[in-house]
Amino acid sequence: MKKEGSFKPIIFIMIASLALAYFWDKFDFIKDSVHAVLTPTAGWLLDLNLTGGMLLIVFLISLFTTLVQKYATDQKALKELRKEQKILQDEMKKYKEHPEKMAELSKKQLEFIPKTFKLTSRSIMFTGIPFILFFRWFQDFFTARGEIAFFGIEFLSSWFWFYLIFVMVFSTILRKIMKVV
Repeated sequence: MKKEGSFKPIIFIMIASLALAYFWDKFDFIKDSVHAVLTPTAGWLLDLNLTGGMLLIVFLISLFTTLVQKYATDQKALKELRKEQKILQDEMKKYKEHPEKMAELSKKQLEFIPKTFKLTSRSIMFTGIPFILFFRWFQDFFTARGEIAFFGIEFLSSWFWFYLIFVMVFSTILRKIMKVV
């Protein structure tokens, strides 16, 4: 089975995600059902230990995302594309002083963008809606509780920054361990 991806499902997922985010406060069943699942689980972890619970949740989200990316994308095709991009970049370094050759190589480099996006975006189909629901729940949880603290110190005034920094750290480590392109 090829894992090339398509833009149509991505557009659908993006629209559905935006609709969920928009209707979060307008239709109680959306918010209530997400809270019914996440408050006793993730909320319990955060109530137990805010920093430790948040670190564990962010790690689990990173692990889930990395696994989806590894198995929902064509890793061989991505590796091949990256290899071709590296060769092209090396060639561009050789021709720094030749604007006409650089323009030609830049045009070739731009051709990689849609191919790469099409291959990597497939994982969004599996993670887009759950992430929107999780983020809306986080927003509700931390708004009710106040700002997140990191080792007792207010950490950049927001749970979002905590999430963003640690998801990058965990994702980088997990991608290296699992050899995900």
